Amino acid sequence: MIGLIDTEGDCAKWTFPADPGAVRAARTAVRGRLAAWNLDGLADIAALLVSELVTNALRHATGPIGVRLVRPEAVDGVLLVEVSDPLPDPPRERVAALEDESGRGLQLVAHAARRWGTRPGVTGKTVWFELSVPG
Repeated sequence: MIGLIDTEGDCAKWTFPADPGAVRAARTAVRGRLAAWNLDGLADIAALLVSELVTNALRHATGPIGVRLVRPEAVDGVLLVEVSDPLPDPPRERVAALEDESGRGLQLVAHAARRWGTRPGVTGKTVWFELSVPG
């Protein structure tokens, strides 16, 4: 892990190097922050979806991978999760065949998240998703 960049209030950001250890480090960081925010009930699904998106970033991009968690003040009951990488091309959701070993990550995000999408950045892109926070 390159390091925790910001943990101000309801936002936490990390940057990870583009190496295989980034997936485990991102999962651990997300679980730890959600536990600190008393959102343990979201830890499993958030860690799984972050793992999928970080894995996609490792497969298709080089350079650092950013992960950000936000509990927006303006939207109650939502956790926003973002994964950024330096590749500008947006990911493409596809239907994986039964024998395919990959290609299900974005489908998993689409089915498990409340909403998801992508947006271009100054360099690269961000893939984001929202999870509903239990009330």
